[in-house]
Amino acid sequence: MGKLSKTKGKVGEREVAALLREFGYEGKRGVQYQGGNDSPDVQGLPGFHIEVKRVEALQLWPAMEQAKGDAKEGDVPVVFHRPSRRDWVVILDAREFLKIVRGF
Repeated sequence: MGKLSKTKGKVGEREVAALLREFGYEGKRGVQYQGGNDSPDVQGLPGFHIEVKRVEALQLWPAMEQAKGDAKEGDVPVVFHRPSRRDWVVILDAREFLKIVRGF
């Protein structure tokens, strides 16, 4: 990964953390250097493992596999994605989405 890509990724993580704080959550960047279950890209949304992809062309399935593989048991793996000049979207497994909707 090049320096510009790493910088763009860090900026994206900060943006998602700020978005969480905007909605009253304690959003902060994770500690990716540790790897594994304790290192989501962004922390602060209880029950969710957040991977952030600030790229123009998202590789959806590898991104979801990364989130699923890194999520600790019981956490819902989600991918926050935003290309340039677009809003953030959240991608999650349809069954997880329907479980969440049923809870409302």
